[in-house]
Amino acid sequence: MKCPFCGHLGTRVVDTNKKESSIRRRRECKRCGRRFSTMERAIPTAPLVVKRDGRREPFEREKVLSGLRVACARRRVSAGDLDRLVDRVEDSVARMNATEISTRAIGDLVVTELRALDPVSYVRYAIIYLGLEDLEAVRAEVNRLLEEGSESQ
Repeated sequence: MKCPFCGHLGTRVVDTNKKESSIRRRRECKRCGRRFSTMERAIPTAPLVVKRDGRREPFEREKVLSGLRVACARRRVSAGDLDRLVDRVEDSVARMNATEISTRAIGDLVVTELRALDPVSYVRYAIIYLGLEDLEAVRAEVNRLLEEGSESQ
């Protein structure tokens, strides 16, 4: 580790504190004796998302979140609920340990989570994601949700 004061490469670790997602280290320069802190954190590698047209782009949490915000507009779904939903989707994607993942797989994860969170938002999201192109398709999906709801009661 290079000393930020004198540029010497020889430093020693004096103290280490672990926090939730990072490690803070107090270091001391062997030449000038001055102390400084460094922070270390893991940088997760996100898989590439394979789009329908074959393009590939990095996974972006914000894109998933913005789609959910549209689906949940004027619904009683808190920002915290949406953040936790996207956290679960991100965790699932990371557990797949794949270098590439299709938009379909991500959408399936989102739909599953959103169905449990808010059925109306789920239908809004599903109209676009599942490609429900006419009222009969939407009605069939709503009827399926209503049947699932009555079975669980």
